[in-house]
Amino acid sequence: MAQRPYVIDEIISAKQIAARIEALATEIEREFANTDKLVVVGLLRGSFVFIADLVRELDLPVEVDFLEASSYGNAMESSREVRILKDLRAPIEGRDVLVVEDIVDTGHTLFHVIGLLQARKPRKLRTIALLDKPVRREAQVKADWTGFEIPDEFVVGYGIDYAQRNRNLGYIGKVRFTDAAG
Repeated sequence: MAQRPYVIDEIISAKQIAARIEALATEIEREFANTDKLVVVGLLRGSFVFIADLVRELDLPVEVDFLEASSYGNAMESSREVRILKDLRAPIEGRDVLVVEDIVDTGHTLFHVIGLLQARKPRKLRTIALLDKPVRREAQVKADWTGFEIPDEFVVGYGIDYAQRNRNLGYIGKVRFTDAAG
């Protein structure tokens, strides 16, 4: 199936993202000041750019792990069915854990992941999302920290994709379709 033609309009610049991550890192350092090692869990694939920049800003001992959960596939709408495609490599029982998400939309993925990880008995579990789209929320979940609240727009960039494209953009942009159907 051919992809619909589109353009991308920048809505959050690389400079804005960098400044926000620096501020968030300061808050996270305060929250986890007494940790011996913070397990930073990135939700693949969309969080990989965010997690890389975030851990470089943290003045804490960190361990990075990844969990891959999917509710989108190549679609623009969540299927609401969350599947775990890749699990953590190490146990988190008794550990301090920070879950890093790219965007909280319907909330189903983050809600599912929090439940899964809480069952593994971490000492402390907190969440951070680069983007939050509260107008679309269906699950009762809110990240402990949020980079930016955005309107109900389909966005790409900074690790977030549309059909596996545009993850490499250094900014967040909204997708605007240029054909008659969009």
